[in-house]
Amino acid sequence: MSTTTLSSSAPAHARRPAPFSRLLSGDLPRSRLLGVALWAIFLGLALAPFLTSGARPLNTAATICIYIVLVASYDLLLGYTGIVSFAHTMFFGIGAYGVGLGLSYGEPTWSGAAIGLAAALLLTVVLALVIGLFALRVRAIFYAMITLAVASSFAVLASQLSDFTGGEDGKTFGVPAALGAGFKLFETEVAGRAIDGKLLTYYLVFFGCLLLFLFLLRLVNSPFGRVLQAIRENEFRAEALGYRTMVYRIWANVLAALVAALAGALMALWLRYVGPKTTLGFEVMTDILLIVVIGGMGTMYGAVVGATLFILAQNYLKAAMAGGAELLANVPFAAQALHPDRWLLWLGVLFVLSIYFFPSGIVGKLRGRQPSH
Repeated sequence: MSTTTLSSSAPAHARRPAPFSRLLSGDLPRSRLLGVALWAIFLGLALAPFLTSGARPLNTAATICIYIVLVASYDLLLGYTGIVSFAHTMFFGIGAYGVGLGLSYGEPTWSGAAIGLAAALLLTVVLALVIGLFALRVRAIFYAMITLAVASSFAVLASQLSDFTGGEDGKTFGVPAALGAGFKLFETEVAGRAIDGKLLTYYLVFFGCLLLFLFLLRLVNSPFGRVLQAIRENEFRAEALGYRTMVYRIWANVLAALVAALAGALMALWLRYVGPKTTLGFEVMTDILLIVVIGGMGTMYGAVVGATLFILAQNYLKAAMAGGAELLANVPFAAQALHPDRWLLWLGVLFVLSIYFFPSGIVGKLRGRQPSH
């Protein structure tokens, strides 16, 4: 019996990928431990409003969602294409300022937010194309320096145009009525939680980030993504095979910039504030780089694990150290070492340890330990 006959006689469900596999574009975790971690993060973020109380845990969960998408979009450049760019926060800031300014003038409406977002995305495409056309023709450190100069100039411009952007103080704005604090979808609570504007804003951020992440996952597992990985591994070989590598690199730059701008828009909606330090600061860029390295370059799931660990450490490491210092108050050296003011030092130590024990990132290490069968 021929192979064709065998294949055609196989049950339909055996030939078709499972729905969950299709949702993840066939890019399964390939590690039981990683799968458990990803499910735990997903469920934790999905149910965060009902599992926690208070503003800080919910703000932490929303920040994790946004940073997952922001870091994943940067990994499309660095991990999958091999492009080192320092302009990513500029696009993040453009998306945030677009929505913020669109809601700042007149009554905050969905149409105002849409117009601001459309203008931000248009500016993002133009700048990404210009940077791509002129800067991607140079290599390595020269391209990184050009993007750093452009991003720094944009941050200075946002700070100086105080009448328009709010300057260094930024700009606070209102949101559409459905996202306002006084809005309630139901009079009664659900699972002990009021379905108010803040909750709706959180789930707008959550599902928006989920869709963007699934889009990036599909992109890197498509033929387009395979070409990007080929360019990263050996650009000359990819050119010899007939691929126009410059075109692919420019498209990767544009798509990553657009996703970063959308993440910035979601950040602005959540914070109801835009400012240079929250979206355009170089500290945001260094955080992105740290998360990419911690999670694992070239693995979209690395953005999920890395962003979750990093944001949790940023928000709760100081409090955990304060508790530890209190418990070890009778041990002078230990109490001093765990003083909350030294939390950045310990964050740096944790980063160094993660690089030492996970040189390919946490996800890279887990996938290397348990390959797919």
